[in-house]
Order: sequence, then structure tokens, then C-alpha cells
Amino acid sequence: MIIWLNGTHGIGKTTTSALVQQLVPGSRVFDAEKVGETLMDIKPGLPETDNFQHWPPWRPLVVDTARRVLDYTGGTLVIPMTVLVEPYWREISDGLAEHGIAVRHFVLHAEPDVLRARILGDTVMGPSAFRMQYVEAYAEAARAWLHDEAEVVDTTDRSPAEAAGQIARSALAATG
Repeated sequence: MIIWLNGTHGIGKTTTSALVQQLVPGSRVFDAEKVGETLMDIKPGLPETDNFQHWPPWRPLVVDTARRVLDYTGGTLVIPMTVLVEPYWREISDGLAEHGIAVRHFVLHAEPDVLRARILGDTVMGPSAFRMQYVEAYAEAARAWLHDEAEVVDTTDRSPAEAAGQIARSALAATG
């Protein structure tokens, strides 16, 4: 199974994924961003883009990497990765389904003012213009399709540990 933690940049996916991994026996965290970083390291570079998700190889490579890791290890992969473009999500989720991999899709959400304050007050990464530029893109995706495609976990008034507990309970209940 895959537990996919979606949501905008700066919402707490990485922190929450590490906590979910501790609560779900036999699970591992797979950061699909590393697949994008690998593509970014190709020399000479791939065509210019503001987001590696726009490169067509990224999506099937994420699917294939997740499939191969699960074939090798079994268990559950926890994937903290923002995907706000619906056709990209469909390509990934359909690709995983073709391999018989169950996906529990969660969206970490916070009210926009809370999210902006978290991004500006981040003591680890510092304030991030990159993260801020996705706040509205996330809100658009949430209204258009994203919240209909996932279990929404409102983190506005929840700690990462509380969100992780909710996600782990829900994912484990789905496996019976």
C-alpha cells in the first residue's frame, strides 16, 4: 500500500510522513522529490521548467520506483509529495493501480492565513518565496478536484503528531 501525503509546499508533509512511518508497521518513507532531483542533475539539462513534475519522465519514474521498492520490501510506502495538477495525479494513481498497488491519498490542509504564517515563520527552512507562490495554486486545486480525491486532514489546529495519528488510524483501518 501507499500512503500519499499531498498538500501544498510548507504544509508539513515531510514532518508528518516521518511520524506516520513510525505508526504504520512495515512502512518506509519514499520522497518522490528525489526522482525530480535526479532528473535535474542530467547534463546537459532537460528543457527549462519551473517544476520538475512538468517533465514527462518524472511521473512514470515515480510509479516505477514505488512499485519496485514495494516489490523488494513489501509493506507500505509513505510518500510526502505535492501534486496539484490533476492530470499528473491521474497518471500517477492510474499507474499505481495498473500494478495493483492500493493508494490511500491524504491531503494536509490549513487555512490560508495559518499556512502563510507557518511558511513565513519556518525556523528550519526560513521564509520561502517558492512555498508562498503555491498557496493559491493549492487553493485552486482544492476547490477544483483535490479535496474530492483524498481524505482531507485539517492541520489548522492540529500538530503534526495529531495529523499523523489520524492518517495512520485511517490507513490501517482500510487494510482491515
